[in-house]
Amino acid sequence: MVYQPAAGARDLLPLDVAQKRWIEDRLEQVFQRWGYHRIITSTLERMDTLMAGEAIVRQMVIQLQNGQNEELGLRPELTASIARTVVTRMADATYPQRLYYNANVFRRNWEGRHNRQQEYYQAGVELLGAGGLLANAEVLLLVADCLTALDLKDWRLIMGEAGITRSLLNAFPPEIRNQVRNAIANLDSIGIDTLPLEEELRQRAKIMLDLRGDSRDVLQKVSSLHLEPDQHEAINNLKSLVELLDGKFPLILDLSLIQTIDYYTGLVFEVVSETNSQAQILGSGGRYDQLLGLYHPQKENIPGIGFELNIDDLYQILLLNQQLPQDIPASNWLVVPETPGAEAAAFAYADKLRNSTDLVRVEIDLGGRDTEAIRQYASDRYITQIAWIKADGSPTIEPGS
Repeated sequence: MVYQPAAGARDLLPLDVAQKRWIEDRLEQVFQRWGYHRIITSTLERMDTLMAGEAIVRQMVIQLQNGQNEELGLRPELTASIARTVVTRMADATYPQRLYYNANVFRRNWEGRHNRQQEYYQAGVELLGAGGLLANAEVLLLVADCLTALDLKDWRLIMGEAGITRSLLNAFPPEIRNQVRNAIANLDSIGIDTLPLEEELRQRAKIMLDLRGDSRDVLQKVSSLHLEPDQHEAINNLKSLVELLDGKFPLILDLSLIQTIDYYTGLVFEVVSETNSQAQILGSGGRYDQLLGLYHPQKENIPGIGFELNIDDLYQILLLNQQLPQDIPASNWLVVPETPGAEAAAFAYADKLRNSTDLVRVEIDLGGRDTEAIRQYASDRYITQIAWIKADGSPTIEPGS
């Protein structure tokens, strides 16, 4: 029998890990430069926590059960877990809270696709306790800074506004509102033609279908619709954000962008890369000003906005572009006990080498090889220096590879 990982799972070998860490380290440096601090939440969550925001399809969750017959699930995303943690464990926190994460998430292959991946890696941030223009701009500029740190080419940000889109949908009869929403989300103009709508509403749906492209053109089109005062205010806020971000990165405004996650209340966005003329979503995010209130003991709403970047998808693009390390890091030293009785002195010498403010990788030769085999090992592993240690601790240094 050949033992394999579970269906949808995979092992990461040392080079895979080195390449993944290359991405994560650069993202982490950006997060920290912007004043964000890492949070680590439980991999296991109660199902009622995961389902509270109505963001998760139950079939998506890999479910478990403990001895108390509690329904548990492996987290399929991080925002709900962080929201739960902040309001229950950080009640005295000073806002705004800037938090980042780098973690694995799990999604069950409930659609029956053979060997579909079920474990994913994400990195992202949550900015909690701040609403308005500056908070929105900070998160979007932080996304751009992350992608610049990875030297990612040919990407753009598609931005929508869930509150505006949802309010525009309120003009349609409740019994077919979801059908209109699905048609717009799937850019299905034929579907709109088949719906039982009055001509004025049908034209409104078609305008909503076309609210995508250059920011100024989209804002002009949506302003032509009959809008309520609060809708005008939301449009003006969006216009201010677009003006603040002007020229900072490629931006497409898309008011037909409807996320499947229902807890978004305002700004929503996707990071899209063009690789070989194919669009690939590398991450997404948005504003969720009512999610934390679901977990708060007094149901107090705390504004929040965040995003996640898909490490797996970034890995594939950067690997294709040959931007990732091609080898695992080599050791700097190989320390060899040269004579019988020199073992203690070799360990002491290796400890002295490792005791450095910089990272110094030091291996001990474990015996069983002659001199030429030791030198060949150092060459094969690209070890730069060999230290031959005598029993009295005196070294003889020679270059390795």
